[in-house]
Parts: sequence; structure tokens; C-alpha cells
Amino acid sequence: MATINSTLISGAGAFSALTSLLPEMKKVLLVTDSNVGKLPATTAIHALLTENGKEVQIIDTVPAEPTQHDMAQILTAASAWQPELVAGIGGGSVLDVTKLLSVLLHPQSPGLDALLNGEKPAHKIPSLLIPATAGTGSEATPNAILAIPEQNTKVGIISPVLLPDYVALLPELTTSMPAHIAASTGIDALCHLLECFTATVANPVSDNAALIGLHKLVRHIDISVQQPDNLAARLEMLWASYYGGVAINHAGTHLVHALSYPLGGTWHLPHGVANAILLAPCMAVVRPHAEAKFAQVWDLIPDADRSLSTEEKSYALVDWLAALVKRLALPDSLLALGVPPESIDSLSEAALNVKRLLNNAPCHVSKDDVQAIYRTLFPAC
Repeated sequence: MATINSTLISGAGAFSALTSLLPEMKKVLLVTDSNVGKLPATTAIHALLTENGKEVQIIDTVPAEPTQHDMAQILTAASAWQPELVAGIGGGSVLDVTKLLSVLLHPQSPGLDALLNGEKPAHKIPSLLIPATAGTGSEATPNAILAIPEQNTKVGIISPVLLPDYVALLPELTTSMPAHIAASTGIDALCHLLECFTATVANPVSDNAALIGLHKLVRHIDISVQQPDNLAARLEMLWASYYGGVAINHAGTHLVHALSYPLGGTWHLPHGVANAILLAPCMAVVRPHAEAKFAQVWDLIPDADRSLSTEEKSYALVDWLAALVKRLALPDSLLALGVPPESIDSLSEAALNVKRLLNNAPCHVSKDDVQAIYRTLFPAC
């Protein structure tokens, strides 16, 4: 658990506040990906930085699911620039890479291999995070995730030093997201909130953050996907995502994320898509062990039938989650995404190795349990 002390601005039209937000650093490294780097809002931020006397170097090569090898290449390019501030604009992968760069570019930092092996950093250079998707909540977490292809999984590097110094929630940056990206990232935020709310390590602080985020998300995820220019809904989703990150910071995810890691690490499925496929099947397993909390979440849904019993509400929530994924036109079959049924055993072995997350689950799951969950994602099996 780490204290979040980032300076934060938010709102439509809050671009102008960046000038007062930013410190007096002259050399800025702007980290993004090739798509977000072309957005008018990104161009406007770049112009704002240069107009205020900053020297700006851009790295726009962050891939969707960066590996430790990608990170090493980006670090080599960034080290040559020697920036005083690292600013990341993009989705979770970009923000995670930015957080790692803020640590690795400090002269007293451990190397990347040392971080991957669990060594904790003590120093960083200042960082600014601007999410372009409403999903990961990376701007509020001390976590950074890298894929490890040699192990067919992902590894989380965790340290409060990774928390950013500055955060800007600007809904204009999210309006160009295609509907399927807005949907899958929104489901990612939902997983963060719901998993943290039901984790064994949940506590009053994480519960409060999760409930605030869930209240915003269940009311705005549909409209934010259907109406990309609705800045009010997009801002609410950014806040839901942020509160998901806060909840992670004080609790942790569990079953959905543990089972999704191998799907990203081995089959390179987008993180939000993997989570969406797993959400309802995993929550069906969790449900008997979290009935009261499931009922609380059910009561946040605007048109929910609040006359149901606690048990009935918990079942209804699982059905609502499955219907939401379908309503958002997200896939519900691994077979349709090119993952063969023969992979169930290897996926299960890899998922069971994500003990850091599985230990947070409110129920014990065996290999048979994990295999059964994966098997539900192959309708013909």
C-alpha cells in the first residue's frame, strides 16, 4: 500500500492548466505509441510544451503489450536524451513504460533485470501521466506490467516510487478511441474495481475507492462507448478508471487478471479483451464467496431490481456482467480469437503460477477449477 500524492488536474478544456502544472524542467521526453502520437490532442500537448520553453523528444514506439526486450530498447533510446521529465500519453502500456523510464533513467536506479528480479528502486525523475484510454488506472498505481515471452506470462514490477508526480485526466484524448477499444478498456476498469472490492486484502480504503468507481462506471460505460464525443461520460469513465487504480493501490486484483495474464503473454490478446472474456466465468466462481458485496454492486446499477434477496442479487450481477460484455460486442469465445482448446492445460499451468494475484482471491482454485473456467470459453468443448 502506497500513499498517492500526485498533483492531478481533470476536466474538458483542462489542457491550459498543464502550463501551471508542469515543473521548471527544460528537457521533456514524451512517450506514446504510433496511434496516440498522431491525435490532435497529443499534438496540442506537444505544442504547449514547446511553447513554454521545453525541449521535447518523442518516443512513439511503445507496443500494445510491451515485453522486457521492448522496454530495454526504449530505455536505450531514452537514455541518449537524458530528460529531466518523462511524460506519457496513451493507454496502460504507454503509462507503465513511462513509469519504468522515470525510475530507470535516474542515475542511481537498479537496472531493468534487477527490477524484474524484485529489487526495489528508491529514486526516480519526475513523471507526468495522461491516460488516453479509460481502463488501466495505471496513473494511480505503483505497478508496471511487462510481458515475459520466455515464460508465456507477464510480470508486475511494484514500488511506490513508480507512482507519478503529475496526472492529467483529459476526456478529449479519449474521444478518438474506436468503440471496441473504449469497451475493452472500460471492462478492464470494471475488473479492477470488482476484483479489488472482493479481494481477501480488501479494506475500507479500497472498498470506498471501488464503490465510487463502480458507481461511475455502471452508469457511463454504455454511453461512453455509444457516444464517443460525450465528454461528460468520457470524463466519468476516466475517473472510474482512476479509482480502479486507487483500489489496486490499496488492495489488488485476483482471479480474472491471473487467468488473463497467460492469454496476453502467450497469445498476445489485448489485455481488456482477455479480461472481458474471463469476467463473467471468473465471477461465477467468486460469487458464492462474495454474495454481500456482489449485492452491493448490483444495487449501484440504475435499473437494478433492488427487491431481490442478497443471493438473488449476486446471481443477477453475474448475469449482468455477461450481458454487458455481449452488449458491448466484445468476444466471448477464445476459439474465435485463434486460441485452440489444446492450450487449456498450458494456460492453466501458467495462470496457477500467478500466485501474487491468486492469493487475493476470496476462494481457493485448483488446477481443475482453472481448467474448467478456460473450458467455458470454448463453446464446443
